[in-house]
Parts: sequence; structure tokens; C-alpha cells
Amino acid sequence: MLGFLEALALRPETVGPDDVAPLRAQGLADDAIARAIHISAAFHTINRVADALGFAVPPPHEVVLDAIDLLKNGYDR
Repeated sequence: MLGFLEALALRPETVGPDDVAPLRAQGLADDAIARAIHISAAFHTINRVADALGFAVPPPHEVVLDAIDLLKNGYDR
């Protein structure tokens, strides 16, 4: 799946229906493949918007502290 999604992101013009066959051969259902494509597309869109608007990425320790705070206090503040 990761190789498929990488090709879809970096070389979409090379990806076609034949590229889905190996995923199906590994036992992935079409709905699972579609979900992975949708999630990948959403992340790519978010990243492009963030890059275009110059969003700052906090350092990892701040992300951890924010996550702990959200787990403890929720989003209601």
C-alpha cells in the first residue's frame, strides 16, 4: 500500500487500474484501498495549504506537551 500511495503522490500519471491488482492480491478490499487513497489525499491537501500559508511546525517536545494537555483537559478551553 505504501508503495502504491507513494507512486500516487509522486507520479500520479503513472498509476492506473493495474496498480491496484497487487493490493487486491494481498487481500485488501476495494473499500480499504479507497480509504487509504482518501486519507493520503487529505494529508497532501492539508500539507499544501500549510506550506502555502507558512504554518509553523512546533518542535516535537511542544507537540507532546500539547497532546498531554489535550488528553488531560480536552478541547473545552
